[in-house]
Amino acid sequence: MSELLDELLAKPVGPTVPARQVDPEKDFTRQIEIKGDEADVTVRGESFEDNESAATSVLQGQGLNPSEWTVTGLRSSEWTMANGSTGVSTRFTFARMCASVARKRPALDELLTAIEAHDPRATNYPSDGRHTFIVALGDMQFGKIDGDGVEGTLARTIDCLNKAADLFRIYQDRFDIGHIHIAWLGDHIEGFVSQGGANTWRTGLTLNEQIRLTRRVMLHALLTFAPLVRRLTMAAVPGNHGEAVRFMGKGLTRYDDSHDTESLIAVKDAADLHPERFGHVAFYVPDTDELTVVVECSGTVVAHAHGHHWRPGKHFEWWKGQAFSRESAMHQADLLLAGHLHHEHVDSDGPRTFIQPPAMESESTWWRHAKGTTGAPGLIVAVTKDGRVPVKEVVSQ
Repeated sequence: MSELLDELLAKPVGPTVPARQVDPEKDFTRQIEIKGDEADVTVRGESFEDNESAATSVLQGQGLNPSEWTVTGLRSSEWTMANGSTGVSTRFTFARMCASVARKRPALDELLTAIEAHDPRATNYPSDGRHTFIVALGDMQFGKIDGDGVEGTLARTIDCLNKAADLFRIYQDRFDIGHIHIAWLGDHIEGFVSQGGANTWRTGLTLNEQIRLTRRVMLHALLTFAPLVRRLTMAAVPGNHGEAVRFMGKGLTRYDDSHDTESLIAVKDAADLHPERFGHVAFYVPDTDELTVVVECSGTVVAHAHGHHWRPGKHFEWWKGQAFSRESAMHQADLLLAGHLHHEHVDSDGPRTFIQPPAMESESTWWRHAKGTTGAPGLIVAVTKDGRVPVKEVVSQ
């Protein structure tokens, strides 16, 4: 592909979580791991200055132009070399700099208008905190006529996001929070691919209208939470209703081809035009042909999945299968967030935690006729640090 095509198809792939070192003194002098637009380079030498130069050489050795990459983080430590003297080990995190004329004005006028019209609070962020405040939500299924319909679901989602922001201020009195993470867990639209299109008559909005609502709800969350912390992250995963294309009711294109994730990418494109206001915000979606994304939150590796690839109650079995591969990001996850099953479910297995928020829609009419129960809609907020999740709370209207 051409550079311009690559640039316009680029998406904010979830960051690589560095592997937990089994043997910290493993013998290597330089190491590089590249994923999407991020690269981790670890080098050992006699001084930090030597390592800085060596890291640039490692990039060049992989055919990468160092002028197109910038250092976004580093970790340096001393180690004892074989001759007994002290050396320095440094891990540099690089990010690819994306600057092209074509990206300066994407076709996102309504998002830009909303940002300009918003009067954000002064960005006097609190000091760096050691905890992360998580907001997990999904299954709005905008467009569906069931329950209180689109109007009810939309009002509930906005109201719950606002309440979550209020709760953040309360939890700040108990925890030193420096990071807010918002997890968009899929099925934000009803779409027209589910049940082979059998849901079409019961879907009152066009596909573009469903997607537009999703984008603007995500934008509302960005504008609400961005002024509150030094670091805000937002991650989205594909749901089954959000699949862009199905063939004969069954097949699909790539697993990451989803309106659920593309909506967040659109919000990112708009936010990128205002770095002075949103430079501290990062957006993540799964890599090409993937369904999950992980984000590091105050020492907790948080994994996201929609939940449609395991049977009810089998979340840990699926997790264990994914974690068997050391190449999988699930290998290192401490917390798994998922939706799909439309009811609150919190579970733990040793140090690992599973959280499933309720749906944001009020009910599935088909389910009510079959089982007699309606929904208990809402989202879940949690506080985490170093793999532990001491606080989990349902937020409802």
